Order: sequence, then structure tokens, then C-alpha cells
Amino acid sequence: MTNEFTRLNLHPQLVQTLTDLGYTVPTPIQSSVIPVMLSGKDVVGQAQTGTGKTAAFSLPILQNLTGGCKKVQALVLAPTRELAIQTADALHRYGRHGGVRVMAVYGGQSYSHQIGHLKKGVDIVVGTPGRMLDLIRQKAVDISGISTVVLDEADEMLSMGFIEDIEAILKETPAIRQTALFCATMPEGIRRIAARYMRNPQAFTMGGKHLTVAAIEQRYYLVNEADKLAALTRLFEVEPITSALIFARTRLATAGLANELTGRGFPAEALNGDMTQDARIQVLNRFRNNQSKVLVATDVAARGLDIDDISHVFNYDMPQDAEVYVHRIGRTGRAGKTGIAISLLTPGERWNLGKIESYTRQKVARSVLPTEEDIQSRREASLLEQMMKWLNRGRCQREREIVTELVAGGSDPIAIAAAALKLARGEEKQRPIDPMSDIQEWRPEKAGKAGKRGVRKNGEGNRSNGSFEKGMIRISLGVGTADGIRPNQVMGSLSRHADIPGHAIGKIKIQKQHTYVDIPEKFVGQVLAKAGNYRIGRRNIIVERA
Repeated sequence: MTNEFTRLNLHPQLVQTLTDLGYTVPTPIQSSVIPVMLSGKDVVGQAQTGTGKTAAFSLPILQNLTGGCKKVQALVLAPTRELAIQTADALHRYGRHGGVRVMAVYGGQSYSHQIGHLKKGVDIVVGTPGRMLDLIRQKAVDISGISTVVLDEADEMLSMGFIEDIEAILKETPAIRQTALFCATMPEGIRRIAARYMRNPQAFTMGGKHLTVAAIEQRYYLVNEADKLAALTRLFEVEPITSALIFARTRLATAGLANELTGRGFPAEALNGDMTQDARIQVLNRFRNNQSKVLVATDVAARGLDIDDISHVFNYDMPQDAEVYVHRIGRTGRAGKTGIAISLLTPGERWNLGKIESYTRQKVARSVLPTEEDIQSRREASLLEQMMKWLNRGRCQREREIVTELVAGGSDPIAIAAAALKLARGEEKQRPIDPMSDIQEWRPEKAGKAGKRGVRKNGEGNRSNGSFEKGMIRISLGVGTADGIRPNQVMGSLSRHADIPGHAIGKIKIQKQHTYVDIPEKFVGQVLAKAGNYRIGRRNIIVERA
């Protein structure tokens, strides 16, 4: 059997390992990246999960290792423990004939276990930024001699507030090193990192520059934050959903929303970073096999989800980055099929929709939610359709016998039919049609003020002492747009100083003098306990409960 990896100048032992694993033809990103990384040059690769990027950087790292070296030679940073574990496993598989020592480090595992393992000697460390930085500061790991650094899913690490940690880690590495950066989207923050820490990187973009697919119908519905669940369940009543992927902002929100949908008669499962790898695989397999039809996920958890027959993508929480929006809706309308992308937009998020439309050069159509009358009509039409199917099939012999017995006992045939339909509609009680409140329209403030802000027509500002998201508490930071504050700085400071995961942080609302942030209730105590320590840049900031 001919193995085309041979053409990439890989060591015969690595090629044999790939052959044993069943890999004989490199993917486009592997063909592009492997020769460049083998030469020692820096690389920026923009590609989705599932394109083979892990092997694209793993194989050159393994080939370039120096035998007998007692120091860590390569470092891979990943946004989640799941990805860190997967990448470490891949490196171990590819390098199994070379006795390569690979270790994954991440939060949630004891420090003593990780430190003990590191002391025994490791060639390659794969880790999440927060835990990696902690181990460096404890002098448990020395990365002063590494030759290669890989930032995997760098855009996700940016959105999770890890960039400051990454920069601190990079400062501990040698000035002369090879750096490879991989991402699905290329926001401005990632471009800045590449410009600051990389040397003339060669850039590769896999999959072309398609922003959206013509087969995707894009719509949005304007709703108040508190009415999102009611809006979503109304849409589930009328949309021709065969399988749906719903995006929520936080891990806490995915579980809560999946439970709420299930309780309302729309069975759903959550996919988030709290799950073990085995549980994640089981959920994904049920979704792929159509055993479950609705999946509620965060952006991080949905990475690697490659399924061709998703009929609907719902943005329950709108992403702030236009590229993330494109990445999300691209999960539908695949393999020559049509798809529908629906966004629930609050009045204060209209500025964000404008950014997305400018980026995609496509208008997203505003639609009107179905009324209670629309839904009742749809339910009755569906019931009649099912009735006609069974009447035409004529396969109701035992049921006919029961009806005959009831008529013989004196019951009216029409009354019997009405009672049967009543029983058939019993499950509708699981699906209450929740009322919708009037939209609180916003108007943008005058030119010269931040485009993200606005005021209600009744003159009240955007300040709120309560949290819009179930299970979250709102805190206030004494900085705002007047100080040039950005959401990723807020997320990074809270995550680092309070030692909470960045992806657990909810909505961030930046106003002129203050910033409001939703924090999971279980983390509020440790956030406020560090109230005197928060800094953004050189500025100390006041953090208190809103």
C-alpha cells in the first residue's frame, strides 16, 4: 500500500505508524502545514475542527524532537480540558514507536499528580492556559528550552478570556522558537497576537472564504431577554425541525435550557465542557443517529461537530463576533441540503446584527413569532393530517371493535370520536404556549457615544440590578467605555483573579462609566472575595454586587 505521507519528508517510522493507524492520504491542511513546520518556520492555519489540523502540527513536533533531552521541548495550549486530552492522546498515538513522553495538564486534576509526573520528565506538554501558567509560576515546569509552541483553537481561547495568560506563558519561552497558531475564525485579537509573537508566519486558509451558504435561510426574531424561552418553544411548534442545534452562551445555560425544553415536551440534550469525554461521545452519537433531535451547546463544545443533516441552527444567545455567527450557521445547509438559521435578538443587540450583515454582505430577515392562534391551528392541522393517514391505511381493526362495543352500549359515535381526539391531544398539555411581553424598543444614543449602548424609549438607561439569566448574579465593575474597556479584558481579569473559567461568565454589558457582568451564582463569593485585586492593564477596578 502506497502512503502519500512519504512525500511530505516525514521520518519512515512516523509514516509506518500512520499506515498502521490507517492514514495513507494527507488532508489539505496536512499537505500544506507539515513541510513548513518541518523547516522550522512559523505557521498560521485557519481551519475548522475535523480537517486534520492536530496531525498537521503533531507530526512535525514529533519528528523534530531531540532524543535524550531532559527539558520540555514542545508546548501545545488548548482552550478546554477535553481538547487538551484529545491532543495529548493523538501525540501519544503518533509517537508510540518513539517512546515519546506526552502529558496533558488542566484544571480539575490535582496539582500533586501533575507536578509528580512532570518531575519524571516530559517531552511534550499539552495544557489549558490557566493551569499551565499556575505550574510555571510554581516552578513545577520549565519551558525555557522549548523549540515549538502551538496555540490550538486560539480564537476560542481569546473569547474565553485566556489571552493575557497566553501572553504571560509566551514570555517564559525562548525568544527564538517556532510558533504555530490554529483557529476557525480570525478576529482582530488573534491578528494582534500573531503580529506580536510570530516571525513572518506562513498563512494557510482551508475551506475557502465562503461566508455563508446560499442554501441557508437566515431569520431573526426581536424578543425581550426574558421571553427567549417562550419564543423558542413557539418556533418549535411550527418549524419543520428534523434536527436542531441551539447555541447558548454558557455551560450553565445549556443545561438549564435543555431541561426547560424537555419539560415543555421538546426533548433536548446539553453539550458542554462539564461533560466527560465518554458522555460527550454518547450525546453526539445519539444526535448523529437521530435518537435525539435537539442539542443545546456552547461554541466550545460544538467544535468538531460535523453532521450533514442538521435542519435548524438557533442562536438562542447571539455571538458578538461575526465570524462566530458564520461558523455557527454553517452547521446547517450542508451536503446539498437546505437549512434554516434563526436568531433570537434582543432590542439592545441590533448593533450586533448590523455588524454581522456588514461582514456577510447579506441581510437577515426579520420575522414575526407565531401567535397562540397560529399554534393552535397548526396543532389541529397536524392532528387532522395524522387522522387522515390512519383512516386511509385502514389498520385500526381492534380500535373499530372497541368503537362498535361503545356504540352498542349506547354511546354516540360523534362523542366517541371527540373523546378519542381529546385523548390524542393529551400530550399538548406538556407544551404550554407562554405569553410574550411587548418589545422594549431601544434607540441608539447620539453620535460620539458607544454604538453598543442605547436607551429605552421611556428614558431609562440599560442599567439593571437583576440578572436576565437563570442561575446568574449581576456584578458591577467601576470601568466602562470611557476607559476603553473591551469584553475580553473584563472576562480575562475576572477569570484570572477570581480563578473561575472564562466560559462560565455570562452577559457583559459595557456602559460609559460602569460594566455589568452576569456570574454563575456559585462563583459570586469567590469573585467578590478578590474585590481588591482586580486590574485591567495598569488600572485597579472596583468590583461589587450590582
